[in-house]
Amino acid sequence: MSAQLEPIDRSILRELASNGRCSFTDLADRVGLSVSAVHQRVRRLEQRGVLRGYSARLDGEQVGLPLTAFISLTPIDPAAPDDYPQRLQHLPQIESCYSVAGEESYILRVRVASPVGLEDLLRQIREAAKVATRTTVVLSTPFENRPPAV
Repeated sequence: MSAQLEPIDRSILRELASNGRCSFTDLADRVGLSVSAVHQRVRRLEQRGVLRGYSARLDGEQVGLPLTAFISLTPIDPAAPDDYPQRLQHLPQIESCYSVAGEESYILRVRVASPVGLEDLLRQIREAAKVATRTTVVLSTPFENRPPAV
């Protein structure tokens, strides 16, 4: 998605990143195009994979998952296959899995209901992936999921 984007496509992406529920009419007004032109551009951005989808952002506290943590995974056996995402994909508490450079191989973002839930999840992760873990518990979230500077 680098410099290959036209300025008008960048404007469309900025608007949709800040409000994914924006109607085509409102979007057209905001970027200065006709509704049909905006619709065509959005469809092209979707087809190219630049615009991957639309989702609802949930409040973890209000849905009973107030505890967010980051869990770093380090292989116990460096010769083991690097298939940790596949070994862990069955755990719904894992919201994101990032492959990273450095001592750790992956960092997971998880949401659970309680410290006991986190402890149970850590046990499941260690058993399924055969890794050492390092956990950072989130105390507060001043902001998250900010749109990228397109």
